[in-house]
Amino acid sequence: MADRLEGKVAVVTGAGRGIGRGIALQLADEGASVIVNDLGCDVDGSGSSAVPADNVVEEIRNAGGQAAANYADVATIDGGESVVQSAVDTFGKIDILVNSVGILKQAMIYQMTEQDWDEVITNNLKGTFCPTKFACILFRQQRGGRIVNLTSDAGLGALGSSNYAAACEGIVGLTRTVARDMGRYGVTCNAISPLARTRLFPGLVEEYREAQAGVTAEDVAGIGVSPPVTTWEGTGSADDPENVAPLTVLLCTDEVDNMNGYVFGVRGGSIYLYSNPQIERSIHKEGNYSMDEMDFLVPKMIVPSVR
Repeated sequence: MADRLEGKVAVVTGAGRGIGRGIALQLADEGASVIVNDLGCDVDGSGSSAVPADNVVEEIRNAGGQAAANYADVATIDGGESVVQSAVDTFGKIDILVNSVGILKQAMIYQMTEQDWDEVITNNLKGTFCPTKFACILFRQQRGGRIVNLTSDAGLGALGSSNYAAACEGIVGLTRTVARDMGRYGVTCNAISPLARTRLFPGLVEEYREAQAGVTAEDVAGIGVSPPVTTWEGTGSADDPENVAPLTVLLCTDEVDNMNGYVFGVRGGSIYLYSNPQIERSIHKEGNYSMDEMDFLVPKMIVPSVR
């Protein structure tokens, strides 16, 4: 075990499986004491089980680390408070919060039900907000803390996933705003948008790309073609969720306390930094526009490709 996070206390939500599990294990390997939170629900949000969180706690303890399980539904205010309180009650404080909850209920927009929409927005977006709110109360008091939110490129446009896409972009906006709210108190908040093989996306990365009607994840994200992974060093493969953990853990250390409000992408062995939205074109007038002016100026100056 290393000591980059020796003496630190971390909470990881959705840590029973997939990306969250890999992050919890590496945080512990770096010396952090970890609250492993997982409701243990299915991909669609139904059901619950203590087994996933318990299994990760056992893995950490067997490796010589410190961990405790929490089974709260962090998409509720009570659950968000519970998971932060668990860290304080068990290990005396909280220094790190990693939000990694996510469910998926796919349907085309014209088939999306109100329940499908509400459940994904609540679980994924509110499930990021609730723990963050209570962690920030303590982070503000102690003048320090690290938050990392897991999101997805689905927010840039994903076929049949309007609810998931909206939640993902909401997490990006939440990340940037928390970074501004809390930066003055020595707290950083960043987001990571990974592409990996998990329960939400159980196929290979190539299969996930093919499902996007011929548009690759790199096309959507605007990051260009990823370099081909012809060989993979070490354990596992380029598609494994554990590959997200190193960057996440780095963002939880004091080595990068100047990184705040950023959104990163992770694809196997590649790491990307996304730019914030920028104005591409503009028109200006001292006064209101007439509709005749709008008819001419907007197609010609703002979106010239439409004609």
